[in-house]
Amino acid sequence: MISCVAVLPQPPLVVPELVGGDDPRAAVVRAACVEAAKALADSSPHWLAVGAHPTAACFDAGVSGTFRGFGVDVPVSLSRVNHTAPDPELPLPVLVAAWLRGQADAEDVGVRLVAADLDPARCAHDGAALAGDLAGPDPVGLLVLGDGSHRHGDHAVGRPDERAADFDAAVSRALAAADLDALDRLDARLATELGAVGRAPWQVLAAAVRADGRRWRGTHSRTLVPFGVAYHVAVWAPVTG
Repeated sequence: MISCVAVLPQPPLVVPELVGGDDPRAAVVRAACVEAAKALADSSPHWLAVGAHPTAACFDAGVSGTFRGFGVDVPVSLSRVNHTAPDPELPLPVLVAAWLRGQADAEDVGVRLVAADLDPARCAHDGAALAGDLAGPDPVGLLVLGDGSHRHGDHAVGRPDERAADFDAAVSRALAAADLDALDRLDARLATELGAVGRAPWQVLAAAVRADGRRWRGTHSRTLVPFGVAYHVAVWAPVTG
């Protein structure tokens, strides 16, 4: 069963070795991500991560990688016990999931990547299937990775887009309130235009939690926009009693 949900961004800057100098803005994002990851580890040492990639893929806990492709050879592993050589070609969400696992000292994390352009109906299907896979008695922490729009203000990747503020404000409210319907309503085309790669994983999350059948509440949420990109951090827990 899903023991807890942590929704986190996936910027390489969470890894201190990849940041030139001690940038305080990166440090704030990193601290928020590690805090949420530790809350997830407190609920279960076993995680499943959902992220987005151009094509769907799955990675089991025996995989290890390195951030060498992002400029520094920082090795990471999806489990505490690892016997494989680091793969330098692992997608960014897999590397970030592995790094967060290590920071939180979780036992292991498997990763499922969905297509970044997955339509909402398919997100609903995949989320329901995910809930079914996790429906057993063993607790599993659900880690959901993805950034908001990268088109905020003067630091935007490409040109700024005035629609980014409203889009990420809606995402922030939905994640704070564990509002599944609001996540379902996110416009896939708009998200693509704004560079918000988290849209598909967030909609998979909504479907998984809905299929889980329990009520959920947001216990912590924060949105940071330090480099023209919206980084959403949220933790959800099931409502008890």
